[in-house]
Amino acid sequence: MKIAPSILAADLADIASELEKLAHAGADLIHLDVMDGHYVPNLTFGIPVIKRIAELTKLPLDVHLMVLNPEAYLDTLAALEVSYISYHPETVHHNHRFIQRIKEKGIKVGWAINPAVAVNIIEPVIADLDFVLLMSVNPGFSGQTFIPSVFEKIKKVKAITKNRVDFEIEVDGGVNGENAPQLSSLGADILVAGSYILNSESYSSAIRSLRHVK
Repeated sequence: MKIAPSILAADLADIASELEKLAHAGADLIHLDVMDGHYVPNLTFGIPVIKRIAELTKLPLDVHLMVLNPEAYLDTLAALEVSYISYHPETVHHNHRFIQRIKEKGIKVGWAINPAVAVNIIEPVIADLDFVLLMSVNPGFSGQTFIPSVFEKIKKVKAITKNRVDFEIEVDGGVNGENAPQLSSLGADILVAGSYILNSESYSSAIRSLRHVK
């Protein structure tokens, strides 16, 4: 199980310290929620902040593009050597072409699937995707309540990808110590957690609880 703290819930005024604490606490990835104020109503950070984060941490960067023009971000994100890019397929006209462009940059590519979208949408491109990001809240804001229908979605993705041993399932939204055991048992590989980790008294204890390490 990989744990990817969402930096959106961190103290962005002291981002260097926050990144250092997360690294020492055992985070595997740093999850970056990029919102443009159009695809989702909220507006977060853009390339300058991502560039600074890349300079401040050695942890792999997992970028979730909640934007209407994800293709415009690719070259810059590739130059920053991010490890994962997920985007919402409805924001791209020619998805197969864009997936291949991301893979050519040496970056793992995934589709972000909103709560109201059926996971069988991934079937035509399943051979090309490296992972799927299952949203367990509606995208756009931190601290929302977990939507339990994602449990059934994990089962369906596992069935669709049964011949892909390298395929990863990432879950984002309302993840905490209570739902993490079931997410793990069903086959989730990456858990994104923002407020659960960043609002805790101990980042390391929160991360351990998501991994079920006593």
